[in-house]
Amino acid sequence: LKAMMASDFAITRFKHLKKLLLVHGHWCYSRLAKMVIYFFYKNVSYVNLLFWYQFFCGFSGATMIDYWQMVFFNLIFTSMPPIVFGILDKDVSAETLLGLPELYKNGK
Repeated sequence: LKAMMASDFAITRFKHLKKLLLVHGHWCYSRLAKMVIYFFYKNVSYVNLLFWYQFFCGFSGATMIDYWQMVFFNLIFTSMPPIVFGILDKDVSAETLLGLPELYKNGK
């Protein structure tokens, strides 16, 4: 009981393990891979914007974005995509993943 309380999640029966690993594991892996790429390019585009703005203003140290705009930028482009991906992104149906377990290897 103590080991179960200390774990991240616990399954009551091993019959649920197959679906947990093959279906939810595949979806989680693909979502995380897409989100890492998304956050990398989001940050690259933002740094590029700041870099070229410094050439435009002659490296004067002027701020291009106000604080409240930066808060909304991070709120919209950092919190909304994970929520949308988590709800809507299912690249392969659960029945297909259970029927073809080798699809789990595609991401590696």
